[in-house]
Amino acid sequence: MPTFRRAVAWFIDFALVVALASVLAVLTFNRISTLVTDVPELATRGGFDLLTSRGDVVDASEDLGLSLWNKSVLYVEQAFGLLVVVTFLYQWACLALIGRTLGKGLTGLRITPRGPGAAARRAAVTTTADVAVYAVACVLLIEGRFALSVLVWAVAVALFLVNALPVLGAGRRSLADRVAGTSVTGLGLSRPDAMRPVRTF
Repeated sequence: MPTFRRAVAWFIDFALVVALASVLAVLTFNRISTLVTDVPELATRGGFDLLTSRGDVVDASEDLGLSLWNKSVLYVEQAFGLLVVVTFLYQWACLALIGRTLGKGLTGLRITPRGPGAAARRAAVTTTADVAVYAVACVLLIEGRFALSVLVWAVAVALFLVNALPVLGAGRRSLADRVAGTSVTGLGLSRPDAMRPVRTF
């Protein structure tokens, strides 16, 4: 049952990451659309490139296209970078302040011991295994480095499994737990005295 609760907690936390990724995707798409559809700016840039091209119109058009492509790729890279940073801050802040993320809180779990150092180490490993390496693979794919992207994707899958599979063992501690020196336990809630049955004689 604890393993099942940890899995549910992970899905809840990862759903928050997916929601954030969706918002960033929409914002990035809008930024790129604005860049492409900003006709006056493109006309000004295109006219300047044409005047300074000394008749090489093809080269001027190619430079304009590369400029748009590079800006679009930069916007996507910024979105992935922001996703990684926000995921780390979410994990670190929740663990350092209250000892559990939203997912763990909803499933009655907490991280012990609690502290900023352990929280930072655990957040770093969790973010790397769940988001960061996949983000690097996606960026490499966008940049056209297909072979390296596939290799990084394989590393991402392996790292995710190395972090998650030890939870199924006897110790029930993930790679993040071992690096941070933490463990996942139940909240240990008990009924208040007022709710306990009273023995009558």
